[in-house]
Amino acid sequence: MATLSSYSEKGVKLTIYITTVAVCALVVVLNQKWIPHPDTFPNLIYKLPMVNAFLNGSCTILLLFSLWAIKKRNIQLHKKLNITAFIFSSVFLLCYVTAHYFIPDTKYGDVDHDGIMSAAESAAVSGIKPVYIIILLTHIFLAVAVLPMILLSFYYGLTDQREKHKKLTRFSYPVWLYVTVSGVVVYLMIAPYYNY
Repeated sequence: MATLSSYSEKGVKLTIYITTVAVCALVVVLNQKWIPHPDTFPNLIYKLPMVNAFLNGSCTILLLFSLWAIKKRNIQLHKKLNITAFIFSSVFLLCYVTAHYFIPDTKYGDVDHDGIMSAAESAAVSGIKPVYIIILLTHIFLAVAVLPMILLSFYYGLTDQREKHKKLTRFSYPVWLYVTVSGVVVYLMIAPYYNY
């Protein structure tokens, strides 16, 4: 039986890049209007954005404790925390794809159910919307960019290539942490405009 360390690094990198492209393509395709969407689905689907915020927040905490563990040289705890964060991020991805397949996109600043927004509310939305868009776009683009780095960091860590792991995680760790934090912020900013 082949072990993770017996695969060539070139093959692992190719698999990581193919996986990254496949995940991005899936998210883009399922978000298209021409894809048939069912008319009815369980109400549980509407809870997925909140579940995603919980998963992102949990990943943030796990990543912070993971950093603490490695600074204390507790490698086993560091591994367990990172694997748990990776599992949570994987569940997040499944929930994210599912939610975006069923639920139409919500625009920041959409009016409430009665269609009325005061002038003060409208001004506040207009002033904060650029901040929301910047956070959302950096969250999305960095999530895409960090995925192959996270997968490669895991490969290096699990195959005990410590120097390569440390060198890569100097970049992947803060980006992954930003993605998890900004995911919660995006949810908190858009949640008042959900119309379900």
